[in-house]
Amino acid sequence: MKPTFKMINPSELYDPRSNGYSHVSIVPPNMRIIHIAGQGGENKNGELSKDFDQQVQQVFYNIQHALTSAQAQLSDIAVLRILVVDHNAEKLHILAQTIQHLWPQHAFPVCTLIPVSHLALTGMQIEVEATAYTA
Repeated sequence: MKPTFKMINPSELYDPRSNGYSHVSIVPPNMRIIHIAGQGGENKNGELSKDFDQQVQQVFYNIQHALTSAQAQLSDIAVLRILVVDHNAEKLHILAQTIQHLWPQHAFPVCTLIPVSHLALTGMQIEVEATAYTA
């Protein structure tokens, strides 16, 4: 049986699941750590959609490919750091729905969402950094 990490949402804190994340992640020792550098919403040709929802879909598509290259999958992600340009409630809703769809049978990763004024590329609206753990 593969060792797994544990996600916790203490009852003393608000329930973050509607926003697509967990509060605490406990990772046992000796797991392989996979760091995925900030992934943007650009496709493999470097093209960015002007639509935030499309960039969110592309960012997680990119992350899935990065994980596959390291023999890992989305459920191995314990930590997400998400940067969003001009963050608002609508963008949070789109992001939360996407995460809920991608992690339907697993606890959500712990996550920090950081509103920013701009990112590395003109038109880039989201960037995601992930840390995954496997046996």
